[in-house]
Amino acid sequence: MASAISTGLARLAPGIALCGAVALAAIGLQHLEEAWTGRPWLEALVIAILLGTAIRTAWTPSARWTPGIGFSAKTLLEIAVMLLGASISFQAVAEAGFGLILGIAAVVAVAIGASFGLCRLLGLPKRMAVLVACGNSICGNSAIAAVAPVIGAKSEDVASSIAFTAILGVIVVLGLPLLVPVLGLSETQYGVLAGLTVYAVPQVLAATLPVGMVSTQIGTLVKLVRVLMLGPVVVGLSLAMGRSRDAAGPGFSLNRFVPWFILGFLGLAALRSAGLIPDIVLQAVMPLATILTVVAMAALGLGVDLKVLGRVGGRVTLAVSLSLLVLLAISLGLIRVLGVA
Repeated sequence: MASAISTGLARLAPGIALCGAVALAAIGLQHLEEAWTGRPWLEALVIAILLGTAIRTAWTPSARWTPGIGFSAKTLLEIAVMLLGASISFQAVAEAGFGLILGIAAVVAVAIGASFGLCRLLGLPKRMAVLVACGNSICGNSAIAAVAPVIGAKSEDVASSIAFTAILGVIVVLGLPLLVPVLGLSETQYGVLAGLTVYAVPQVLAATLPVGMVSTQIGTLVKLVRVLMLGPVVVGLSLAMGRSRDAAGPGFSLNRFVPWFILGFLGLAALRSAGLIPDIVLQAVMPLATILTVVAMAALGLGVDLKVLGRVGGRVTLAVSLSLLVLLAISLGLIRVLGVA
């Protein structure tokens, strides 16, 4: 038993070490970026994908490296997703108010459906269409990373979805404040709009601070509730994929419907909501989840074939851009329907 474990670890070690080295380089570059510009325009997980892809372009890993790279891209990412459950508190959802929660959930649901339809019309594969739809509609890179293992997405699909979404995310942060005078938005209205459309929480701060503190506070609240929609979406996709697998073979298995890491995600969220995960533990768990995600993104980059990205690049860019415009339109519609002043 011990020898089998040591043999397995030895087989995985080179690839994991390579992914870890790329991840450390990406984290270091993010810190340099923050020191230079004052904010992380490109997050470490995006940099890790770009670095991994650059290495893969110059060098094709041999059989010595591939087991560890594959383990990092799949298993380590699943562990990271599970650990994210420790940051979710069900009370935070309740405190936001039922009307706002219902509105945000409706925006996310409609945006996912519309984005998926657009992607399919543009000829993107189903799994990539799901990644783009969830990334645009929920929380960008984090949503793509969380959904990818559930739907069995390819490395190329994940890398291209994150790359194009990250670039568009920066454009949104820079351009969204321009809508305030154009549409005559109040600080409250703009805060809701930013929370519903900007991908990451730090990006919401960057997009709203120039407008006003009211926009920042409301935008952050709306964004946090929107991020919480990732849990139901991932569980729903797990159930859908489970039913699909169940139809292909006999027998029942809980893991066939909901993967182990989603069960772990829900379990940790329940423990956090019950107050059984203290803040000091959370302060250790969340950085670990972030590091594992960056390592997994490095592994995904190392598995990317640039020729594949070149074939889908134009379509993905168009799909992400059109999906964002749809999300903007839906969000503005919600602001009008709810009578946000």
